[in-house]
Amino acid sequence: MNDREAIEAALFAAGSAIDALTLARLLNKPKKQVITVVRGLIADYTGRESGIEILDLGERYVMQVKPAYAEIVRPFAPKELSAPMLRTLSMIAYHQPLVQSDLIDQRGNSAYDHIRELKERGLVEAVPHGRTKLLRTTPLFADYFGLQSNDPEAIKQKIVELSRQQSGQSGLNKWLGRRFVGVTPMYESLMGMCGIREYRVINAYDPTEEELEDLADIYKLVISRGYRERVSKYYDGEIIEVGSTTFDDLIEAMKALENISDPEKVKESTELVEDLEERYVSKALVFSKKVKPATEMVARIVKDLRLGVSAEGVIIAPDYGLSAGGVNVSEGADILVPTHRNLDGSLMERVCSKYDAILTGLKKIQG
Repeated sequence: MNDREAIEAALFAAGSAIDALTLARLLNKPKKQVITVVRGLIADYTGRESGIEILDLGERYVMQVKPAYAEIVRPFAPKELSAPMLRTLSMIAYHQPLVQSDLIDQRGNSAYDHIRELKERGLVEAVPHGRTKLLRTTPLFADYFGLQSNDPEAIKQKIVELSRQQSGQSGLNKWLGRRFVGVTPMYESLMGMCGIREYRVINAYDPTEEELEDLADIYKLVISRGYRERVSKYYDGEIIEVGSTTFDDLIEAMKALENISDPEKVKESTELVEDLEERYVSKALVFSKKVKPATEMVARIVKDLRLGVSAEGVIIAPDYGLSAGGVNVSEGADILVPTHRNLDGSLMERVCSKYDAILTGLKKIQG
């Protein structure tokens, strides 16, 4: 039996990729020798005028129609995946391992038929997982789409490419069933502190029509404390309220997101915040003057700095002027603490600006 012809026949009959080890066992020859024969066969097909080619997918080989002739032979080719089935496969491949019940929740009961056919085609496997199943792609998936490996990142890139072809960039997230953490603009830096990459910045307090559509792709929404009722008019998912007045607020905010965060990044960010807090407490030790916080917000910073408090002390107030009750809390203050409407930068920088304002003010007064 001619090795070259046997390999050619095997690739033709398979209809999918065959790895070098399988070919070696088929011929009862060393794997290295088989690879040499296949490379020669690939070169032969490359050099001749043929509508067929052999691709090397990394010691896995597949014989297929050249792309230039794909449309011509399409009527004779095996049935392609329908768009709905391709979408189901895309979601499995992108999120794998994916719980079958979660997929059905998003795709509806028709997905059961899709899963059954995808399993019959050998593209998907289902493993028991409690009362449901875990779905993931098989090595044949990589062969079907011409990937060199079953590497999860390579598969994700291929799925994004296919999804864009089907739905365009604007519909990509809906096609993939991909959902994100949503944050109001002020909390974008919190995502970096937590190592969260899959997020969307959105105005949830007064959203536009376009932003209302974006909210549908969000499964957790991070907002400032006190705005839940307002935001609930537009969003019915999980709302996480966080504060950003003190360093302790930043640590609590990271804890509130710990189940979706990168533990190492959170640990690193927490240590940085705690170190900053210690530095500010050390700076405040030099001030003997007592202070009088005008609001609860200021009182929390004063407590954090461990400053002495007295009814006759230096008055410290926020810079926003009128309170919700119509009282001008800034009037007569010796020191004004900047609030978020007058601050830029990351959460860490905003908190530091408030502490700096108090310490700088006390330094001027104490002389």
